Amino acid sequence: MNPIVKQALLRLCVPAACAAAPAAASAQQVFASTHSATLPTAAAVGRGVVLVEVSHRFGYLSDGPGDLWGLDGFVLNRLGLAFALHDRFALGILRSNSTDNLELNARLAGLALDAATPPVEFALQAGVAWNLQSDTVDGHGGHQHYILPGGNGGGASNDEVAEENEMQAYGQVIVNALFADRLALGVVPTLLWNPRIRSHDPEATLSVGVNCQLYLDRTWSLIGEWIFSQPREDQEYDSGSFGAEIRTSGHFFKLLVTNQHQMNPTQTLAGAAEDFLDPESWRFGFNIERRLGGLSRLK
Repeated sequence: MNPIVKQALLRLCVPAACAAAPAAASAQQVFASTHSATLPTAAAVGRGVVLVEVSHRFGYLSDGPGDLWGLDGFVLNRLGLAFALHDRFALGILRSNSTDNLELNARLAGLALDAATPPVEFALQAGVAWNLQSDTVDGHGGHQHYILPGGNGGGASNDEVAEENEMQAYGQVIVNALFADRLALGVVPTLLWNPRIRSHDPEATLSVGVNCQLYLDRTWSLIGEWIFSQPREDQEYDSGSFGAEIRTSGHFFKLLVTNQHQMNPTQTLAGAAEDFLDPESWRFGFNIERRLGGLSRLK
């Protein structure tokens, strides 16, 4: 072959190969979903993508078949909506009917170390939340929207709740790494302001979440997480969760067992009312995440 032709083909093939190769950030996407059980991951989505989330937490598994292992009665809901203004930046809103917790958050995700071994991704997330449930009247009477140790829930009494202390805030650094193309690990140190809304003296505290995901195949994986938090009244214990994730095109379904009945970040990061090491405290829950429109990175 003519050397000039060979040189021309080589010059064409090299850029083509570079274009066909995955970009560093997408190749290093460690967690496919933007959350594990409750902790965020460093996964980014395409610009213009809308994220829709519906999550539930139910009663105790130990209630047995008579109460369909907790599915017949107690239920807490969380609804989430986020919009990716950029491949790496998104704004979101979360609403849980536990103390009517309403959150606005911002997220910068998908920051990767080029050619890192193992693949490593980073993200930053911050949010502000308001607990809007009335102190004097539980608008969801009898639905166990606030859990007290050793009790079945219900609204807190007026003298237990600090007046005008409904606001909370947090900031997080998220670090994820992938090992052997199957095991994703994450750590999420968080600075949380006002962890206990029933206290008259708001404080700033540090919690550290760790999460993992073992990919069995492209559809099924096992997930687990643990949030180390400082013990405080009514929130003495760490939050723990384990379960399975089912991935389909545009959807993530997570089936979970947890000791944490709450779901919004300022609630789960503050601690749990019940001990994960006691199986009597385990509850069933599920999360559904749906991605709509845009240039989604989910294939």
